[in-house]
Amino acid sequence: MTPKLSWRKTSRRLHLYLGLSVGVLLTIISLSGSVLVYYPQIDSLLNPIDHTTADTKSPNWDKAYSTLRKNFPAKLGPWRLENTGMNSIVPARYYNPIETKEQGFAPLMVWLSSNSNEVIRKDYWGEYLVTWMYNLHFSLLTGTTGTLVVGYIGVASLVLLISGFFAWLPKSGQWVKSLKFKSRSSKIGLLYDWHKLIGLSFCAPLLVLTVTGVILAIPKQTDPILTTLVGDINSPLIKQIQPSKQSSIPLSQAILIAQKTLPEARLAWIETPSNLNTIYRFRYQTRNDPSYRFPHSYIEVNASTGELESLFNIDKQSTASKVKNWIHPLHDGSIGGNMIKVIWVLSGFGSAALFFIGVYRWLVRTRRI
Repeated sequence: MTPKLSWRKTSRRLHLYLGLSVGVLLTIISLSGSVLVYYPQIDSLLNPIDHTTADTKSPNWDKAYSTLRKNFPAKLGPWRLENTGMNSIVPARYYNPIETKEQGFAPLMVWLSSNSNEVIRKDYWGEYLVTWMYNLHFSLLTGTTGTLVVGYIGVASLVLLISGFFAWLPKSGQWVKSLKFKSRSSKIGLLYDWHKLIGLSFCAPLLVLTVTGVILAIPKQTDPILTTLVGDINSPLIKQIQPSKQSSIPLSQAILIAQKTLPEARLAWIETPSNLNTIYRFRYQTRNDPSYRFPHSYIEVNASTGELESLFNIDKQSTASKVKNWIHPLHDGSIGGNMIKVIWVLSGFGSAALFFIGVYRWLVRTRRI
């Protein structure tokens, strides 16, 4: 007759088996995620560029676009320029360059001087440390398939966290005792206390990081759940208009047209027209948008006529759209300033510590070492 397992023993076994099976990959994802919390700052330290000018107030976008076209005449597709602030270097991206077409996502990354007169650095995504680390974190360096794997590792990690909590959950009246770091003589008991206290300390942030990571990694699988719970998700229009022989309006004029549409919003990204599409596309952060670098309001302006083609204001979209808008800034810690970022960094290292302590305790307990 097979002995019955209590829910506590079942939780412990599930926690153990999941930890041993996905723990290594989860540790890689966690540690790389800790690094990526500050990846722009890390990249600036590793690749220092001193090319700011005292008299520059805001980027000269016309000059920046002209410099890109002059230095990369064969790049006829759209450029994406990031607005990083006053008196700053202008980062730009060219998606799907022919040089890296076999690598999936590997845009050409370009940095312009703050006066927009020259290219001061160029590289390809994945070929310098922080972007290689990003690919490791998001796809384990294996492209689209790896992203799916990361998503489902995240699902397993949710079960790992929940089973760990229920495996620890004390009986009635023993909560205070169970939270103490006990004086133990055995190595197994000491390792258990460290594993327990680290797990409880980082349980909440790891749950947030895991849930948001799963949603980002496998949106096709998680969007239907969000839709069922909250409602439909609205998506911005993407206009496609063939270029005509009519001359294009300058980028600065298109920005003025877009700014009048959302006068209190902050311009975050610019997408220029291409040889196949005569549309300026702008990405704005509205007052209620938590995402600074990658906000979710879009404006499209016809480069030939100067007409406003479309407006997608995230503040006026569905509840589900607004909820999804919080996922990325929650996951990267940008939503709460340095305090949240530090907690996120420590959580990644805490996750790795849980794996190493757990495996070491299992090896000691089973007399493998």
